[in-house]
Amino acid sequence: MNTKKVIFLDRDGVVNKDTGYVYKIDDFNFIDGVFESCLHFKKLGFDIIIVTNQSGIGRGYFTDNDFIKLTKYMKNEFTKNKIEILDVFHCPHIPEDKCKCRKPEIGMIEQSQKLYKIDLKNSWMIGDKLSDIKLAVNSGIKNTILINSIYTNNQEKNLSNFVVDSLNETINIVKE
Repeated sequence: MNTKKVIFLDRDGVVNKDTGYVYKIDDFNFIDGVFESCLHFKKLGFDIIIVTNQSGIGRGYFTDNDFIKLTKYMKNEFTKNKIEILDVFHCPHIPEDKCKCRKPEIGMIEQSQKLYKIDLKNSWMIGDKLSDIKLAVNSGIKNTILINSIYTNNQEKNLSNFVVDSLNETINIVKE
């Protein structure tokens, strides 16, 4: 059976600037170097899947349709840069819902695994929060990169394999 190697990316803070509950195209600003980094991953044979908590939906700040519209825009921008995003999984719930899909729970990884038969041992998780790194640990993704952010503290740094200041720096880490 053929399995895929995947780079799992968090969205807010990794793909785009995290300004809090981003759901409007006008407020969606790509992180510098995101396209170059993703092209690097693709050249190494990785597929790219975005896994993102979107509790703004559960809080009523925006709708599922708002999220879908923004996701379509984001994927189109990647396509314009010759990058295919394999899929985007999101959790619309608030933390109090205690659902199985909200990071660090593994629901989004399980969902992707069922659809795409992913080689988790040779895949990577790149995120900017403890929940991203814990998601990787909880689901058997051994390769983790934490991007320093306002959410970062020593617990994440100790749990992650690598800590970098920007997505661009991951090019020096992720190899075949």
